[in-house]
Amino acid sequence: MKMKLGYNLNLKQTQKLSMTPQLQQAIKLLQFNSFELNEYIKEQIQENPLLEIESNREEIKSKDLEIEKEREIEIDWKEYIEKYDDISYKPQIDKNKEEIKYENFVTYTPSLKEALLEQLGVLHVDEEIRFISGYIIENLDENGYLKINLSEISSLLNMNIEIIEKALKTVQTLEPTGVGASDLKECLLLQIQERGVNGLIEKIIKNHLEDLGLNKVVKISKELKVDINRVQEAIDYIKTLEPKPGRGFNNKNLESTKYITPEASIELIDGEYKVVLTESAGPRLNISSFYKELIAKSSDERATAFMTEKLNSATWMIKSIEQRRNTIKKVVESILKYQKKFFTDGEKALKPLTLKMIAEDIEMHESTISRTTNGKYVQTPRGIFELKYFFTTAVVTSDGDISSTSIKSLIGDLIEGENLKKPYSDQKIADILKAKGKTISRRTVAKYRDEMGIPSSTMRKRFD
Repeated sequence: MKMKLGYNLNLKQTQKLSMTPQLQQAIKLLQFNSFELNEYIKEQIQENPLLEIESNREEIKSKDLEIEKEREIEIDWKEYIEKYDDISYKPQIDKNKEEIKYENFVTYTPSLKEALLEQLGVLHVDEEIRFISGYIIENLDENGYLKINLSEISSLLNMNIEIIEKALKTVQTLEPTGVGASDLKECLLLQIQERGVNGLIEKIIKNHLEDLGLNKVVKISKELKVDINRVQEAIDYIKTLEPKPGRGFNNKNLESTKYITPEASIELIDGEYKVVLTESAGPRLNISSFYKELIAKSSDERATAFMTEKLNSATWMIKSIEQRRNTIKKVVESILKYQKKFFTDGEKALKPLTLKMIAEDIEMHESTISRTTNGKYVQTPRGIFELKYFFTTAVVTSDGDISSTSIKSLIGDLIEGENLKKPYSDQKIADILKAKGKTISRRTVAKYRDEMGIPSSTMRKRFD
């Protein structure tokens, strides 16, 4: 069979989804959180002279009037276009007016090493000890532990091991007590020594730290031949000690401060819960009336084309912001409709809710709901919550579907009210919930308990 090769001209109709720049911008705005949105708007205002924030309108109007008085002066459009066509252009800033920054409201917390080096700086020690102590401090981990061996330090610094040990003792006198320890046992011993505590507490730390971690109080009592109530008291005291002395400091590996600005608030108005958008959901933008007039009156074709392009860009930006506000409001109102009982009865009243349910309710795509809820927060009478908090998986029970968050709340309440001498086992909790019409397995109870950070019944048991 021979194939005929050649050139042919054919018409073919196809359908293809195209992402326009305007659509891409709308999607980008929707997935921004409030901080990212405001930063993006600042950039757009710097690039586009036609855009202005509504709050600044009065100030801008007064400036427009001043410019209007000088309308006799011919505008150099070439210079004007070059000035604003440069995306690196930055508006003039009043140097006498102090810029408000988040950093001005945050108290600086030194790192653990900075705090220790500062204390070391005022100690009356010889320079050799000061140098070695500084080296030891630089080798502490974020929790304050020294993970490098003293003999290794001795070898690296080419110094006698005795002087290294003396420097370590110096570091261990600094605050917080417990820094410079090689392990948990030494850390706790440093703390009780500083407090002048010994006896039973010291014996438990030295010889039964592993048993303490497993809550084997009976075993400790038998081996030390001490009344179990005294052992429980000693363990309670040990639990007041700090196992990680450095965790209260601003270490580099800790999460940076996260600022949360709610996009909307749910308020009780005249006995009814209503959704109110905040300024963070999208600042109100306007198009400068002065520049609109310039477009209408300008006789320079190049200038008119440039300003018209900026006008179209500004108009689309304003529409996208408004669309973002409307989408957020619709989503929050739909969440309120499904989870209204949460605001009166708490998390036990949360219902199973999915992105699909909200999407169908407000007739939007599921991906749009996902973008809208990701990283967005709402202020409610019960506190600030991320929108995703209200979406919970369903747990099938004899009483109907119930949210996993609600089940966790019930488990937490049962454990909080239990007798610590006879704490509920996971099976017992499952039995109690079953009696209330919430049938779930023991394994599910254990899973949720672990997710809540609650130890097992063995670990919760007390002996006094």
